[in-house]
Amino acid sequence: MNTVLYPRCIRSAALIILAVGFLCSGVCQADWPRFRGPNGSGITTDSAELPTQWGPNENIAWKLALPGPGASSPIIVGDRIFVTCYSGYGTSRENVGKIEELKRHLVCVDRKSGKQLWIRTVKATLPEDTYSGMGIPAHGYASHTPVADNERVYAFFGKSGVICFDHEGHELWKASVGTGSDPKRWGSASSPILHENLVIVTASAESGALVGIDKMTGTEKWRQTANGLVDVWGTPVIVNVAEDRSDLVLGVPYEFWGLNPATGKLRWYSAAMDSDSYNSSVVEAEGVIYGIEGRGGGSAAVKAGGKGDVSSSSTVWTGRDTARFASPLVYDKKIYYFANGVVNCISAKDGSSIFKGRLPAKSNSPAKAAASTPQDSPAREQPRPTQGGLGGRGGFGGRAGRGGFGGADYSSPVAADGKVLYVKSDGTAYVIKASDSFELLATNQTSDAGETFHGTPALSDGQIVLRSNRHLYCIGAK
Repeated sequence: MNTVLYPRCIRSAALIILAVGFLCSGVCQADWPRFRGPNGSGITTDSAELPTQWGPNENIAWKLALPGPGASSPIIVGDRIFVTCYSGYGTSRENVGKIEELKRHLVCVDRKSGKQLWIRTVKATLPEDTYSGMGIPAHGYASHTPVADNERVYAFFGKSGVICFDHEGHELWKASVGTGSDPKRWGSASSPILHENLVIVTASAESGALVGIDKMTGTEKWRQTANGLVDVWGTPVIVNVAEDRSDLVLGVPYEFWGLNPATGKLRWYSAAMDSDSYNSSVVEAEGVIYGIEGRGGGSAAVKAGGKGDVSSSSTVWTGRDTARFASPLVYDKKIYYFANGVVNCISAKDGSSIFKGRLPAKSNSPAKAAASTPQDSPAREQPRPTQGGLGGRGGFGGRAGRGGFGGADYSSPVAADGKVLYVKSDGTAYVIKASDSFELLATNQTSDAGETFHGTPALSDGQIVLRSNRHLYCIGAK
């Protein structure tokens, strides 16, 4: 009997698997659940073809008006898109308004139709940083990208706290991580991440702390403060350094830190770039942490893991590459970064230059550009002596940096389907072939209405979801 049924069971199981495979090929998609997608890599895990060309009247699946501006990025989980905005105060230089009327919003959108499913509004906790100086007028009051799992979405609104909603918009809990301000009063921008049962928040401006919050209850599980967290605006990543160990890694002034995500305690630190602030986010690939910073900074690659000061033992290379707000992209063993109208591609292995290419001004038509000659390898520097760390030498003082404020292009590059996508603040979107030479496939303009694009695109199932100060766009097939 078994000799007859066993092959039939195998055939039945095979048919079920095959049927699920066909079904999944039509409806399954990769989520983009946090800032820059899976673990902050900027790379989608699906294999769908990414659009190359689009414009206001071409390849736009849908367009949705938003209740206000924001520099945060959209995220995608299942059939829902989440994005944050603000209104009531500081939405324009011409009409600043009253700070008492500042509100933040979390918007939930149906991914297929582009229709708003719900919106939740949170009144600002005062006193708030005023709309003045260089920071707040540049990026506003909704610069933190939310993070979500299959059941809940977590929005960080700075002094107004971390708020958890279910996917139907019901508020489940709210937790404060501090109400302070950074010394420059530039506002805060670090995005929350999820790890196991925790929401981990970089509350650098609010309390100079990293905070771990129980994602089910909103109970604070741990808090680690350090002077070195001042002037940090980046978002951390999780690195699996061993079968039974994961490290929480972020960039801080002059260093990379690796911490225990269950407790927030420092495990290792390494000298990194010569920068008195950390505006971008680190990225991880094959166990190596990469960072590129501006303000007199540079570039560095450090192997994650170890204990204590690993500057000498774990530094792979350091260099003089410099960017500003955009985080680097590590794709197919190459690093892409954008600064001052130039795309740079360097080797992830040793930091040597592969190519540089100047990007054209905004255009509504696709553009091709001749490849540039690879430059000589950037000079490498010996790792700088560490300036202290969380649990190390007590943090940093206010060491002055070299370099100016730079341009306000906040979006970071992302990649899929052998293409690298980068969006400037004026909405110019460049699609570049991922290769060993500079090939610009298209220069696209999403809007011709003078909108500002500060968010990083979200990629999923062959579509690009992109936000401006006025709209949310879905680019690709309907």
